[in-house]
Amino acid sequence: MKAARLYEVGDLRIENVPEPSIGRDEVLVRTATAFVCGTDVRMYKNGKAGIHPDNPRVLGHELAGTIEQVGSEVQGYSVGMRVAVAPNYGCGVCDRCVAGNTQLCSRQKAIGIAVDGAFAEYVRIPAPAVRQGNIYILPETISFHSAALVEPFSCVYNAYERIGIYPGERVLIIGAGPIGVMHAKLADLAGAGSIYMNDLSEGRLNLAKGIVPAIEALHTEDLKAEIDGLTGGDGVDLVITAASVAAIQEIAFSLAGMNGRVMFFGGLPKSNSHVWLDTNEIHYKQLIVSGTTMQSLHQYREILRLMERGVLTADDIVTGTVGVEDTESVIEQITDGSGLKTAIAFE
Repeated sequence: MKAARLYEVGDLRIENVPEPSIGRDEVLVRTATAFVCGTDVRMYKNGKAGIHPDNPRVLGHELAGTIEQVGSEVQGYSVGMRVAVAPNYGCGVCDRCVAGNTQLCSRQKAIGIAVDGAFAEYVRIPAPAVRQGNIYILPETISFHSAALVEPFSCVYNAYERIGIYPGERVLIIGAGPIGVMHAKLADLAGAGSIYMNDLSEGRLNLAKGIVPAIEALHTEDLKAEIDGLTGGDGVDLVITAASVAAIQEIAFSLAGMNGRVMFFGGLPKSNSHVWLDTNEIHYKQLIVSGTTMQSLHQYREILRLMERGVLTADDIVTGTVGVEDTESVIEQITDGSGLKTAIAFE
C-alpha cells in the first residue's frame, strides 16, 4: 500500500509498504479520509521521540474509513462498516481510564503518533483502542470528511465543556484557522451574543466568516483597543486562544472583563512555553483560566451525535482534497496559513 512515513525531521517519504496484518482482537480500516493536524506539522518540523530512520512512522490521527478486516475475537463490528476512529487510547485499568479519561492515561498512546496512522491506504486499530470503543459506526448522513474531523472538533468540545459558553455572552476567538472556526461554530450553537474573531490573515478571517456568519472579524494589530471600543471598555466574557502563539496568551487576560474566563487552547512549543503574564489581571478581575488537551471518548461521541442530528457539520471547513502523495504540500499549506483543512482522500 502507499503511505506517508516520517523518518526524521523534515524527512517524509511516500512509499509502498506492506499492508498491516491484524491480530485476533484488532481491526483493519481502509482509510477514506485523513487530515493533517498541527501535531503532525510539529512532528515533521521538530521530530518525535522514538521516530528515526530505523523506526519510521506513518503519520495521521484524524481519520475515517471502512472496515476491511475484523479479528476473530472482535465483536460488534463487521466488514464494510463505515467508521470514524478516535486515535487516543489508554491502558484501560488505571483510575483515569476507569473514569473515562483514557486520553489522560500515563501510558496513553495514539494512532499516527505511537503506532502507524492513517496517511496510508490501511490502518491497524490496536486491541486496546478496539476494546475501549474508539471505533464509531457512522450513519450514511455523516460524510467521511466530517467524520475524520470529529477528532479536532471533539478537542474543541472538551474546551467548551470545561470553560462554558452561555447565551448572550461576548466571546473572543484569537486565531481564524480550522480550530478557531470550530470554536466559533460551538459558540454560535451555544447562543453567544457576539463572536469576535481576530487574525492577522484577512483571507482566513473572510473564510471563517463565510462559514459562521455570526463572526465579527477583527483584522487589527491593536486588539485591546478594538475590544475596548466594541465593549465600552468592559472586555469580553470569554477569550479563547486558538493559535499557538505566545503573544496571544500574554494579552489574553487584558481582553477579558470582570468575572471573565480565558481558555488557553493552542499549546506552545516546549522551547517557548514560558510567557509573561500579569497575574493581577486574574486576581482583580476574578478570572477563571483553564487549558485543555485532547478529548475523552464521551466528547468524541458527543460531536458525532451532534452531526447525526444535523445541528453540526465539518464539511464546510474542508477547502481542498489531495492524494497521499501530496501530504508534504499540505504540511506547507498549514505552515503558510493558507486555506483551512485539506483532505487526504483515498476514495
